[in-house]
Amino acid sequence: MEINNFIKTIMENDLKEGRVNEIITRFPPEPNAYLHIGHARAIITNFELADAMGGKTNLRFDDTNPVKEDQEFVDGIIYDLAWLGYKPENIFYGSDYFEKTYEKAILLIKKGLAYVDDLSQEEISKYRGTLNEPGKNSPSRDRSIEENLRLFEEMKEGKYADGKKTLRAKIDMAHPNINMRDPVMYRIIHINHHRQGNKWCIFPMYDFAHPLQDAFEGITHSLCSLEYDNHRILYDWFVEKCEMEHTPHQYEFGRLNITNTIMSKRYLRQLVDAKKVSGYDDPRMPTLCGLRRRGFTPSSIKSFILGTGLSRVNSTVPADELDEALRNDLKLVAIRPNAIIDPIKVIVDNYPEDKIEYFDCPNNQENEELGSRKISFSKEVYIQRDDFVEEKPNKKWKRLALGVEVRLMHAYFIKANSVEYDKDGNVSVIHATYDPETKSGTGFDARKPNGNIHYVDAKTAIKAEFRLFEPLMLDETEENKDLDFMERLNPNSYQVVNGYVEESLKDTKEFDHFQFIRNGYFCTDKDSNDDLKVFNRTCSLKSSFKIEK
Repeated sequence: MEINNFIKTIMENDLKEGRVNEIITRFPPEPNAYLHIGHARAIITNFELADAMGGKTNLRFDDTNPVKEDQEFVDGIIYDLAWLGYKPENIFYGSDYFEKTYEKAILLIKKGLAYVDDLSQEEISKYRGTLNEPGKNSPSRDRSIEENLRLFEEMKEGKYADGKKTLRAKIDMAHPNINMRDPVMYRIIHINHHRQGNKWCIFPMYDFAHPLQDAFEGITHSLCSLEYDNHRILYDWFVEKCEMEHTPHQYEFGRLNITNTIMSKRYLRQLVDAKKVSGYDDPRMPTLCGLRRRGFTPSSIKSFILGTGLSRVNSTVPADELDEALRNDLKLVAIRPNAIIDPIKVIVDNYPEDKIEYFDCPNNQENEELGSRKISFSKEVYIQRDDFVEEKPNKKWKRLALGVEVRLMHAYFIKANSVEYDKDGNVSVIHATYDPETKSGTGFDARKPNGNIHYVDAKTAIKAEFRLFEPLMLDETEENKDLDFMERLNPNSYQVVNGYVEESLKDTKEFDHFQFIRNGYFCTDKDSNDDLKVFNRTCSLKSSFKIEK
């Protein structure tokens, strides 16, 4: 899919007019959680734009806040990028720049543009003022350069407790942009860093570290979401005042929101911690590992993201657009085996007891190149429970009923004659007869069946568990719009049903994709074993509602 958006136009003009010689972007995730579908927009935007311009993209971990960072998340992010098909030019870590960043902080102190502050976090917030009122200077603001250098060195040496002191930029406490009101550059955190160990107990804030890291790496176009729009002035200030050799530029694009989808790392962590889901890779989660486990493909996610476009406006798109991208991706490449999700047994009374036949069946009727497979037929088969009613309700009913004849796909015509009931009065077994003259492939056309239904032969059937999903969040309504997100969780988001699949799936592996006839697109789950195959429904076959753009 060709990319056309406002950032690409900027890049083309920058190259044309000689402002840059090569496009270099970066994807800078914090290693404190698994990536979700919102991050996919940032990943795909950075890599695809740089590639379209003949440039390159770095992966840089923003590991400057060690409180919740973990190597598990680092490994997960690297895996997710590779799964999406992207290979970064370099893998960098913000913590590797700690020494150089510290030196730039010293430079600002020496220039009288930074000072050590004794105010607490709460006091700093109170002193900052409001959108309508200017802030006021900290009592520490006029410390001498010598004293600030000494105190900052003592902060680095671990002589002060967490939160006891900070290093702040000295800009303007009356600035109309609150971000410019002496922002904090360093805070004290006595904690073990996942890469640096105990070497550092002072850590740079994102607004200070990020522009310097971009400059150290020679990033030309620093792409970020619209929420950082009013941080750009501070970004440029740090680059200028720290006398960086390279000058990167920040460009913002709108965030992507998806209906009924949680797009907050904090909320996703709460779901995991509260055990509302089985983990970050729960197939209901919008994490990339969750989407992967559910059955979404890299190309479907790319197609979805690129199809949403890119602008300077935050946007919300229907979740079904992602489903549609998956359908389009797998329609011609997924094998279409038979699976019976809610089974009812059919006994073909006039079929020989010990006989079993095999029929050729195309793997995908819309793509002959996928070849064919053999499916079996014998005296007992399973069909979908909703493919049968005792009495045909109307002429539109094109499935099985008592006294009605249908074709079992790729096999024979059968006619339902009687039923057995269980103790609750539900039909448990259908008794039918078959017509041997109607064998599939013989060209029989003496009469027309009342439809075609799929089946799984009971003799060769493989037991299966099907995991069916609905959105994790309920639709927002007037009644629930003010509820906490935990109270809006969909109680029907996860359902497990048991049934059967045809024997061709006996060797299925994790992440294998299928289109189960009439039941939707499914993916083999990691919980599958030799005794029970487990499949996650990725999405239904058709959209359940109209997409409006």
